[in-house]
Amino acid sequence: MVKDDEQAKPEMAHEPEWATLGEPPPRQLSLLRIVVFLTVLAMGAAGAVLVIKRSRATAAASTRAAPWFAPYVDVTLTPTYAFQSPVANPVGNVALGFVVARNSTSCTPSWGGYYTLDAAAGALNLDARIAQVKAQGGSPTISFGGQANTELAVGCTDAKQLAEAYLEPVQRYHVDSIDLDIEGSNLTAASDARRATAIAADQKTLAASGQRLGVWLTLPVSTAGLTAAGIAAVKDMLDAGVELQGVNLLAMDFGPGVGSTHGMIGPVRDALNGAHGQLQSTFGAAGLGSSAAAAWHRIGATVMIGQNDIANERFTLDDARQLITFVAQNGLARLSMWSLNRDSECGSVFAQVGVLSNTCSGIAQTPLQFTHVFSQLPGTSTARTQTAQADTVPQVAQAPPDNPAASPYPIWDATSGYVAGYKVVWHRSIYQAKWFSQGAAPDAPAQSSAPSPWLLIGPITPGAHARKPELLDTGNHPTWSASTVYRQGARVMYKDLPYLARYYSHAQPPSSALPAQAGAAWQPLFTAPGEPAGAVR
Repeated sequence: MVKDDEQAKPEMAHEPEWATLGEPPPRQLSLLRIVVFLTVLAMGAAGAVLVIKRSRATAAASTRAAPWFAPYVDVTLTPTYAFQSPVANPVGNVALGFVVARNSTSCTPSWGGYYTLDAAAGALNLDARIAQVKAQGGSPTISFGGQANTELAVGCTDAKQLAEAYLEPVQRYHVDSIDLDIEGSNLTAASDARRATAIAADQKTLAASGQRLGVWLTLPVSTAGLTAAGIAAVKDMLDAGVELQGVNLLAMDFGPGVGSTHGMIGPVRDALNGAHGQLQSTFGAAGLGSSAAAAWHRIGATVMIGQNDIANERFTLDDARQLITFVAQNGLARLSMWSLNRDSECGSVFAQVGVLSNTCSGIAQTPLQFTHVFSQLPGTSTARTQTAQADTVPQVAQAPPDNPAASPYPIWDATSGYVAGYKVVWHRSIYQAKWFSQGAAPDAPAQSSAPSPWLLIGPITPGAHARKPELLDTGNHPTWSASTVYRQGARVMYKDLPYLARYYSHAQPPSSALPAQAGAAWQPLFTAPGEPAGAVR
């Protein structure tokens, strides 16, 4: 191998005649000279490639960001977690899971196998919530796969459709980072190859329009490190030409006999150290830097806070504090946790310890305590907000009027009463009532003595439109008439919507204002857009 600072020279047996005469050499070509020339050229090219690889690795190492924290959120879990709120999620980065193959069509991306991307825009307001995270300076990551459901590359075997399925959420939500969480039966040789080819193609497609897509590969580990299947998945990505930002290690659920209810930092460190040795070799062979530090800079760690799926494993707050020290000392790129949905204790009066739940940690803690510990990592960004406790944005002076035709929910009305869960539109943003309110503008500045009753969901996204009410009565009823006397129980149609008479009335038309006023003469026989399920009507 030619070293960077040396040049290979052919060795001469004696000085040629032209060298002593001071004359230029004759134009002669011999087989020996040709062979020597081609050898030097090839060696120089190899050296140049090595120099380029080394320089890239060195440049990357010199611009490494400090370790950052990004929690996962289970987007489809009920109750819906308000990851777009700086109160519910004080950090800027968040990993949203999980996009998987739709149950009925394996090449269609869906959230949790149930919601298509369009359905999630309506039922979960996902487009608006992701847009709100970005408006606050955050950086959302779309996570594909997860422990349950069918990962796209497993269900979709058509190469073109698979690449389109991965690309669709990236382009819809305008994100520049994705996470491929590949676990269990989704980790197969055939699907690994399809996935790697599709992601490489998507990166090239985006690069052609000046966009960069960061890719993280998230894999399970044991206390010894990655499995053979996990290492193969990493190599498939690199061999396919994927620009892999790093490998995120799921340091959790190690199995019986590992860890304890008093803490898991020992097994977690063992798993990270074991995988580091494996990845140092793999990254080095791919020209991504062969040093121990270079490998750490491409590694992330994800823990399951509190009670893990394995009964004897419990990740404590003390474990969390020791882990951020380990991450900072070794220079890992990122730290994540499963999940924001779980970052509170179980039980409203006293902590219920040892409970395995999707919505609480199973240990004694204050709300978001793990998040606050992990967010001490120096590269962690915070969500921009006007006040530390605000769920709303400042009132917009002289804002243009809201357009009902482009609003998915009713326009807020000062005279209407809104129960908890009701959604409205105001100044081009979507809000949800946290408790009953009337007359409180959704974007009025919150006061410490009287916090806002409204939660900001996010801005109205392009293409939004008014939604039709869901009819609870599809009968053929007479149109309401001002000249008719109506008794209790009568049914009519008014502006193409059905109503039921609560009591005797005459010349009192049903109100088309939403939400309907309690005690009005006419009860709507339809569910209005934004109206929470089970609302008293």
